[in-house]
Amino acid sequence: MNFRILLSILMVGVFSASGQTFDPKKFSSDGPVGIYEHLDEILPNDIWLVNQDSTLVNLKSLITKPTVVSFVYYNCPGLCSPLLDGLAEVISRSDLELGKDYQVITISFNPSDTPTLGKKKKHNYLKQIKKPVDTASWIWLTGDSVNITKATQTFGFRYLHQGKDYVHAAAIMVVSPHGKITRYLHGTYFLPFDLKMAIVEASQEKSGPTISKVLKFCFSYDAEGKKYVFNITKVTGALVLGAALLLFLILWLKPKQKLNT
Repeated sequence: MNFRILLSILMVGVFSASGQTFDPKKFSSDGPVGIYEHLDEILPNDIWLVNQDSTLVNLKSLITKPTVVSFVYYNCPGLCSPLLDGLAEVISRSDLELGKDYQVITISFNPSDTPTLGKKKKHNYLKQIKKPVDTASWIWLTGDSVNITKATQTFGFRYLHQGKDYVHAAAIMVVSPHGKITRYLHGTYFLPFDLKMAIVEASQEKSGPTISKVLKFCFSYDAEGKKYVFNITKVTGALVLGAALLLFLILWLKPKQKLNT
């Protein structure tokens, strides 16, 4: 009984140390900053954005094959570059062909970003891909605040404008050829197998639940440093909790084993 009480106190302490405190600055008008999965939602027909060639395009009309969508802003000092680096890397490593099997659409959620800057970013990240690809199949889009809001709300991508920067999370989303959201892959590093399965399932109009959301757990936003940082307190708390539960199971089962013998 004493051990149970001690364990309960330990667990409460761990959760208190690792839990997030309420910070109103991290809440947008639609809810907390983060990525809220809208699986099986169909893209609306009224989202109009501008591509890197300054041409007005309809987002849903662009999607005629499995499509990977990423939300960034072009002068992001934190997560956006690692996200795009990870995307370029997985395109290089995947045995699927960009242009033939799928396409990529990157959308800036900063209304101040321009198509010219998008073209420059596209050129830079295409150079990181280590195999021949159809360069027209990585599309970079900008837009006004109304259409950006429609796009981000459709995908459940909630962010907060803070000074010249934005508080946001990182993920890529996969959309089927008919415009249905079928998968979310969280973080900034993506495995070729995960991408391939997401694209194959999207081609079949199948949606799948997210298995891992490591980014939301291991990282938190440093408003002063304007970047996401490794949250050692939360991770350590989880490890301590796991060790405590393992010890509890060992001590709980040990007397029973003696009785059985």
